Amino acid sequence: MKDHFSETELNLALNFMEQIPFNQHIGLKVHKFDADEVAFKIEMRNELVGNWLQGILHGGVIASALDVAGGTVALVGAYAQRKDMPKEERMKSLSKLGTIDMRVDYLRPGKGKEFFATASILRIGSKVAVTRMEFKNEEGDLIAVGTGTYMCG
Repeated sequence: MKDHFSETELNLALNFMEQIPFNQHIGLKVHKFDADEVAFKIEMRNELVGNWLQGILHGGVIASALDVAGGTVALVGAYAQRKDMPKEERMKSLSKLGTIDMRVDYLRPGKGKEFFATASILRIGSKVAVTRMEFKNEEGDLIAVGTGTYMCG
């Protein structure tokens, strides 16, 4: 899929994701961004703690990061799939992107200093994309996995 994107298009999508206020609020930063996989990074902060006795990341932050990663890769995949459409029409069709369903399996406590939410496309059609997401800490410990279904057309 990489050949379907210009550097400008990737930068525009990247800029869009970084401007969402909620993403800024929880500290999501783009770590990797291309047509095949996206990854976001979160640095642990006191405001993100869910279990203050053990200093563990809140499960809602984990789910939110997975949803953003899944939605982003669905957006990028849907954009690539519509390469024959005029750019304005492509953008309009993607304005309806939204989460239909998401499942998160928490595998271990969210301990760490840095966390990474990655996502890739499992399947994409003309209206719906299904993604696979993972959430790891800086040590590579798998903390949670998710599957997301997104309306993309």
